[in-house]
Amino acid sequence: MAPMELPTDLTPELVPLYWLLGTWEGGGRLGAGEESDPPFAQQVTFRDSGLEFVEYRAETSLTDESGARLRTLSVETGFWALDRPRVESDVGPGLTPADVVPVYRSAEDVQQLAGEDGSFPITATITHPGSLTELYYGRIKGPQLQITTDAVMRGENAAEYPAATRMFGLVEEQLFWRWDVQGPDGEMTPHASAVLRRTGSARTA
Repeated sequence: MAPMELPTDLTPELVPLYWLLGTWEGGGRLGAGEESDPPFAQQVTFRDSGLEFVEYRAETSLTDESGARLRTLSVETGFWALDRPRVESDVGPGLTPADVVPVYRSAEDVQQLAGEDGSFPITATITHPGSLTELYYGRIKGPQLQITTDAVMRGENAAEYPAATRMFGLVEEQLFWRWDVQGPDGEMTPHASAVLRRTGSARTA
């Protein structure tokens, strides 16, 4: 795969996440991914909003074996970012604007956040229907990342959902992901996995 060319106007903190940006479409299967497990179709967007966060949206539909959509399974939304201490010049909370000059002005500045192995700490907040929000922490290194829930916020009537892990990887221009969820016995069990292809860019509107 040829290296991706970084846009000159890309927010510096998004450089380690750049390979995720775009709209991805494809499908997978629930559970362990066996042929007997239910198939689904998915569209995922990682969008550069112009801030130091990537907007995330995933729409998933149950399908039959031919790929025909049967019904919507879920819609997830959230934000992904490098994990670093927030400073006064950052955006928020609420509508508090960030300084015009960003905290990290170049990819070289962002490199200071990398660990000895070259990976970067990341965080992701993902919200589901049904009063459920996950807070993830993990690492990203090149076109691979792994995140684990640090906290799960559940509404009073939300379904039980103790913890989860997610893995993403780019292989030969295809986005592979796997999602494991903690079961009643405390063990992580396969929840779903998929293979997606990039179908469009997702730059600032």
